[in-house]
Amino acid sequence: MQPFIRNHQYNLIKKQVGLLQQACATVADPKIVESVRSNMQFKLTEAFPEASIEALQIVLRGIELGTAPEFQLYLASLETCRIPFETGTEQQLKKLFPKIKKLKLPDLAALDRKAISYLGWSDIAANKLFIVYPLDGRLVGIEGRFTATNKKGTCFVCNRQTEVGLFTALTKSRPANASPDYYKAIGNYMCADSVVCNGNITDTAPIEQFLNNVVK
Repeated sequence: MQPFIRNHQYNLIKKQVGLLQQACATVADPKIVESVRSNMQFKLTEAFPEASIEALQIVLRGIELGTAPEFQLYLASLETCRIPFETGTEQQLKKLFPKIKKLKLPDLAALDRKAISYLGWSDIAANKLFIVYPLDGRLVGIEGRFTATNKKGTCFVCNRQTEVGLFTALTKSRPANASPDYYKAIGNYMCADSVVCNGNITDTAPIEQFLNNVVK
């Protein structure tokens, strides 16, 4: 079978597995455990609206499990079904940021591409954050100022409590009669560490909405 599980979907599966494993280990009432199984089935089915029957059967196998070793084997069995993130080549990435003459790229060879929903990296010297994401079937890149807060908050991308910073990007849209000096910035708090963020993200809708607001 061709890989069909994207990173955020895999993270959702892991989250649901964790909830079910905890219920199986700590809850005595079988009705409660069955309720957790039923909710897991709903969540995973909802997360794969375009999956084939065969693919969905693979995902839903975890619902019937009950012990820690079974859950571990189940997650391991999904590895071959995971879709790696297509980062593009260094040259392709540089073309996404034509105004940056000396763009510092991350080490693409060192990336675990199966564990990425978006490619994000910082240029600490320039106080900038770069994001690359496959929006509407093509890679798009945005850059913005990243201001560290040195404290925890809710990341708008993964919706988890982590160490965050304020990411601010300029939009490309302009009103028809805007002056040459017009600009509009959109900002939101997001994880300071994109690896942590990619490991937590279970829904790509927030980052897609943010990117649409910036690039369109």
